[in-house]
Amino acid sequence: MDTTTTPTTLPLYARLSLTTIGLAAFFYILYIGQDILVPLIFATIIAILLNPVINFLCRKGMNKVVAILLVLIVALVAIGALMYFMGSQISSFSESMPELKQKTNAIYNDITTWASQKFNVGKPKIAAWVDKTKGEGMNNSSAVIGETIGTIGGVLVLVFLLPVYTFMILFYKPLLLEFIGRLFQRDKHKVVAEVLMQTKVLIQSYLVGLMLEAALVAVLNSAALLIIGIKYAVLIGIIGALLNIIPYIGGLVAISIPMLLAIATKEPIDALWVFIAYIIVQFIDNNLFVPKIVASKVKINALVSIIVVLIGGALWGVAGMFLSIPLTAIVKVIFDRIEPLAPFGFLLGDNQPEIGKSVFNFKYPIKKKAKLKVVKEG
Repeated sequence: MDTTTTPTTLPLYARLSLTTIGLAAFFYILYIGQDILVPLIFATIIAILLNPVINFLCRKGMNKVVAILLVLIVALVAIGALMYFMGSQISSFSESMPELKQKTNAIYNDITTWASQKFNVGKPKIAAWVDKTKGEGMNNSSAVIGETIGTIGGVLVLVFLLPVYTFMILFYKPLLLEFIGRLFQRDKHKVVAEVLMQTKVLIQSYLVGLMLEAALVAVLNSAALLIIGIKYAVLIGIIGALLNIIPYIGGLVAISIPMLLAIATKEPIDALWVFIAYIIVQFIDNNLFVPKIVASKVKINALVSIIVVLIGGALWGVAGMFLSIPLTAIVKVIFDRIEPLAPFGFLLGDNQPEIGKSVFNFKYPIKKKAKLKVVKEG
């Protein structure tokens, strides 16, 4: 009696259903676990970024715990100095709020007059509509304030947890690497080591390139705003550079802030100059800084980048937008090393197949014009 069994293959619709359910469950876990996962991912990235400095200090004879604490303290002091500078700029910016409010009211009166003349609507009616809109906004303000307080509380928790998580990851790095190694058979250790090495190099080079790009964009933004004569040019330039880190979406927000400030404090023509200046900066950034400094480290095509940024924003907000690109790059590294998933790694990349060398080389038949036969009359 033949006892051999043949493996059963699920039909296509069953496989698609299971895959869809699995993806839905995966993204749901990512969403509900964001308070735990986001700090851990940020801490892991920071630990990978700081690890070369700690290794250097340890090679020089410094105790591992002391090296980790020293590097973390220096990093916190640098971040604190940046926050102090931006805080002082924001403080001086708040002192100009009465002037900005007065200019905004004047612009509002001009717009009201124009709308009244253009659409033949009385100013009292427009004012009543604006007051109604303000009232509806105030009714919802309590919920907004509650959400804001919750967000600030989450940020404070994140600020205090990040150094602790980063210290723990750096201290227990040998234990974590040993654990990852024991998850796989010995013959797979070489591939796992290559994936870990590529991931480390990718994160380090990507983040260093991103910080360098942000610094260059901040300098260009600030210089352009100073030339135009916009107040708080350095503050707005730095904010614009930080927003520019968020792919595709941050640049749009970054350009709107100085334009609104130019309209409120100067003349509308200055807003146009700000727009032109930022377009030039974006052109330099997208065609020089990003290809040479950032994009050369992360080989993700534009279509996938836009999709993962939107998914990251829907799952984890701004943090998800920032993390989406490096996490997708890490996924690509893993996919490229697993043969069944290699096609998906290729899909994430930006290597276009050469013309004529694609798997599907479609050739459309060209209808040939019928040749007219000339019949010679005898």
